[in-house]
Amino acid sequence: MLDNYLPILIFLLVGLGVGTALTILGRLLSTSRPDPQKNSPYECGFEAFEDTRMKFDVRYYLVAILFIIFDLEIAFLFPWAVVLEDIGVFGFLSMMLFLAILIVGFIYEWFQGALEWE
Repeated sequence: MLDNYLPILIFLLVGLGVGTALTILGRLLSTSRPDPQKNSPYECGFEAFEDTRMKFDVRYYLVAILFIIFDLEIAFLFPWAVVLEDIGVFGFLSMMLFLAILIVGFIYEWFQGALEWE
């Protein structure tokens, strides 16, 4: 019974070995040229600030959420394309309705200015 798990164990060991070897090789061969820009803290698309109660712009988060929403909706196209011949006209029309709703939402966000970055 344990023979079935041997390929998985070998795969994990080879993966860990390659990952570790490449990390060590990268550390040994890389050059370090620190400068103030490279060492500055960067978080969430805007400059770091001292006061935690300071107001900040939420456009970064809005664009990120919109990207995730539209990206996930587009991901539904791949399984649909694979089984398109099997699902027939009903499946095709259902996807066209889905895409129409997606396009209407995208146009709405565009006209609301949610995709503008100043």
